[in-house]
Amino acid sequence: MSGSAASRHLCRWRTWSASAVVTLLAACAPSVSMLPADSNADPIRAAFVVLGENGVPVVRVITVASTCPALDVDGASQSMNVRAAPVIEALRPTVSAPALSKASAFPVLTCELRLTAATNRAAVGGRALPLPKRSPQRIVVIGDSGCRLKASDNVYQTCNDSNAWPFAQVIAAAAAAKPDLVIHVGDYHYRETACPSGNSGCAGSPWGYGWDAWDADLFTPARPLLAAAPWIMVRGNHESCNRAGQGWWRFLDPRPLVLGRDCNDVVNDSIGDFSDPYAIPFGADAQFIVFDSSKVGVAPLAITDLMYKIYMTQVRLAFEQGAGVAHNFFVNHHPILGFAPNPGQSPTGLYPGNGSLQSVLAPVSGERLFPSNFEALISGHVHLFEIVSYSTPQPTQLVSGNGGARADVALPRELPKGVTPSPGALIGSIVSTNQSGFMTIERGIDNSAWRIDARDRKGQLFTTCALREAKTRCVPETLQ
Repeated sequence: MSGSAASRHLCRWRTWSASAVVTLLAACAPSVSMLPADSNADPIRAAFVVLGENGVPVVRVITVASTCPALDVDGASQSMNVRAAPVIEALRPTVSAPALSKASAFPVLTCELRLTAATNRAAVGGRALPLPKRSPQRIVVIGDSGCRLKASDNVYQTCNDSNAWPFAQVIAAAAAAKPDLVIHVGDYHYRETACPSGNSGCAGSPWGYGWDAWDADLFTPARPLLAAAPWIMVRGNHESCNRAGQGWWRFLDPRPLVLGRDCNDVVNDSIGDFSDPYAIPFGADAQFIVFDSSKVGVAPLAITDLMYKIYMTQVRLAFEQGAGVAHNFFVNHHPILGFAPNPGQSPTGLYPGNGSLQSVLAPVSGERLFPSNFEALISGHVHLFEIVSYSTPQPTQLVSGNGGARADVALPRELPKGVTPSPGALIGSIVSTNQSGFMTIERGIDNSAWRIDARDRKGQLFTTCALREAKTRCVPETLQ
């Protein structure tokens, strides 16, 4: 058997030792980075803290070393656990045509360790890790941040230009804000297909759903913000199983990695595409409820639809988790009570809120869609910043989907009379912009009011809003 034939044969296997992966990557997936030539180079490619159920901090380390590093926890060395070993996964069906796809290569070891609330200090490889605060005051919200390369849409963002793909600028400004907590509302990964030959704007970019594209879209540019504060990771539609779901489960989801819920085999996608909601308290009788809406569609769901049954169970669980807590913030990827621009539609030029989730929420909570102690919804998906407040009882919708992915067209400066994202919802006010940036949420002195700032890629203020009792007022009231 020739060397190339042997390599092709071995590429069919799913797991090897780290050294075997390094040996084979040149033949199986030549675009993936190799181990550093300098043996003294830092093998750690990413180190961060993600918050899980009940706010439990989980340290994640991604390394090209063959073993997990030791973690320094309050002066004592602790061994980390292997979450995912190096692997080249077999090519599975994706949203891209098979000819435009490739196997997902992960030549890295993912390690983790759950910490306790009593932990005061943690470090790995000489670098301190950010630990959660009992009552975080400044919270950064970003979303939809990767650089879009997608052949089916014929869209190739200029990934090599930080002005055209401003995620690194957004990260620098957000880190300079010194947040206590970061929420990413989903869609981390956008480099799905190869940059066309002759396109200098994205030439040399990695692509596909393996480590190299994940690193380019998230881990390298986000390093300053990953070091600044712990993150709440929300799953977007780009992290569904037929897209970057393998990386989602390997790297970001705070729960244990379970065989069959890893998006590796299409026969298990009905498991891998869904996960139960969980609550993260953040002091003063307030909490975030994180909801996985990655697989949701747009149109209302029939009650006989399996997705309806799954989401109905999960919505009821989310509401149970919110019971007895004064201030709940529902965090998911798809805006339930927001708008998306639709330039081809006349006369409104708008898509309404998410009909699929509304069809599940309305039978439980009526036109408000949420219990009265749900104060705001935090989402992304639409590539702009948006705050919609209602004169009717619905909670305020916050959208922070302007983290760097190619921007959507701006919403109309004035909405058509009577337009609504959901039956029975009357708009009190709306502000929006399609300029790139991020959002901050800060707790008010009396713990019942919240200041929300929208900032551009440089950290300059777009607008300031006050949220109290599910209603929001912003100054200025209109944005370009």
